[in-house]
Amino acid sequence: MPLPPDRTPVIIGVGEINDRPADPALALEPLALLAEALRAADIDAGGGFLNQLDSLDIIHMISWRYDRVAQRLTERLGVNPARAVYGQVGGETATTRIHEAALRIMNGNSLVAAVCGGEAANAVAKAKAAGIDLPWTPPAATPENPIVPSDHVTAMAMRHGIFQPVHIYPLYENATTAAWGLTPAEALAESGQAYAMISEIAAANPHAWGRKAFSAAEITTPSADNRLIAWPYTKRMVANNTVNQAGAVLMTTLALARAAGIAEDRIIHIHGGAAAAEPMDYLTRDQYHHSVAQDAVLAQAMRIAPQGFDRVELYSCFPTVPKMARRTLGLAADRPFSVTGGLSFAGAGLNCYMLQSTCAMVRSLRDQPAARALLYGQGGYVTKHHALVIGSEAADPASLMLPKDVQDAAEAVRAPVPALDLAYAGPATLETFSIVYDRDGAPSHGSIIGRTPDGARVFGKAAVADTDICAVLLSQDASPVGSTGSISMDDDGLQRWALA
Repeated sequence: MPLPPDRTPVIIGVGEINDRPADPALALEPLALLAEALRAADIDAGGGFLNQLDSLDIIHMISWRYDRVAQRLTERLGVNPARAVYGQVGGETATTRIHEAALRIMNGNSLVAAVCGGEAANAVAKAKAAGIDLPWTPPAATPENPIVPSDHVTAMAMRHGIFQPVHIYPLYENATTAAWGLTPAEALAESGQAYAMISEIAAANPHAWGRKAFSAAEITTPSADNRLIAWPYTKRMVANNTVNQAGAVLMTTLALARAAGIAEDRIIHIHGGAAAAEPMDYLTRDQYHHSVAQDAVLAQAMRIAPQGFDRVELYSCFPTVPKMARRTLGLAADRPFSVTGGLSFAGAGLNCYMLQSTCAMVRSLRDQPAARALLYGQGGYVTKHHALVIGSEAADPASLMLPKDVQDAAEAVRAPVPALDLAYAGPATLETFSIVYDRDGAPSHGSIIGRTPDGARVFGKAAVADTDICAVLLSQDASPVGSTGSISMDDDGLQRWALA
């Protein structure tokens, strides 16, 4: 039995803002970008819905630090929703907040809801470089929801220098390359082909920050303007968050949408979704050749859409994420995994890409209706995962009522986590590795994760100045994963890896 129209959650409006003044002093501050995006979403819906807003979610901001974020934004808009929440950090949060807003509408706890987010990192960077003070709301001495060191950034990760996202995603890239039976050259070619396709989509997207298409070779080959950042990722293979962009999604009930006269072909239905997570400390994960949390949320999405997805948006901060996801979903390598253009090319404010992607998917479904489309967001360091299914057709109520939290399903298939032996010395098998590059394009430092003969995990620094070690780790002809080396204890108390 279908949900009654007054409990059926639908998306009725989307708004996106790109702000690119030549003078950074003329740029809109993040709160102003958010307000403009919300107004644009209201206009897209036909107008009048912001005045009825009862729920507002604001994605966490990095480029400018405010206090009282929700209050400041609602005052700018002249609205007073009963619920207004400023969120926490995470690339999956936009997908999560849209899903949660849909559930509140379905349960009768909300009638008109909005999710918005945006950043002005481009203006901030340009102003800093030019020595300009931006004429914005003064940054708060004590910002709301300040970023604090998370469990991702452990003392051991810091000592190895493997603690930023661009350092950690290669652990998965290099492990999956071996697990899938690919040479590094073949894995790099797959990334290049996939990213070339989404760069073409960004070039055709009027809301993208970057609108230039690149060939696979231009993406994967290091050059003066495409330096290696962490093996095997170049600049064009990592997320671009240095943008002035904002997006907003406006939701209501099917009954209110119809009462407002919104055409059926502009109404997008929400079908359901799922969330799960990996342990925060990457050294305490069971393995690096797939994510059981990602697998669980995508499996739930496939249960919601057993006939498959007409189009998909797979989070694209680094190539390993969509490459793992497309295999779980059974998608062909030559099928584009984005309607937006990807984080490297379309860009988005930190934490905001899935909001921009929802806007793009809504426009795509209006132009070419389809029963089911997938939005898959990811946050942290392959840590937090959220899938959301939307479409042009009405949802099966049973799909919206499926559990949002599928953590138990992820844990049920998680392999035993190896014990971490940071005092071990002796032979070890290489499990995965990460090599970080400096701005001149030379290896700066790196570490390997390995296994002892009895299965314990070790974490050894790799001497990147050793040309023999680099030749093995950076070979494009054969993956070093699975090879045998040796672990010794160094004077600094850290383990060190050497060739056997």
